[in-house]
Amino acid sequence: MANLTSKELTALEDQIGCEETLVKKYEAMACLCSDAKLQREFNDYAGRHRAHYNTLVSFLQ
Repeated sequence: MANLTSKELTALEDQIGCEETLVKKYEAMACLCSDAKLQREFNDYAGRHRAHYNTLVSFLQ
């Protein structure tokens, strides 16, 4: 793990939580959507935020 200050670690944890929330929200919206195009777009957004989440988590390893 990189040498992070407590402030940086807190900010990183907060951002990871936000990205996780966005993934869940976009996935839920995709499940509720009946329009195939919108469903794909919501899933694409979820995928982008999942990638952000994974990138941020990699800073903790």
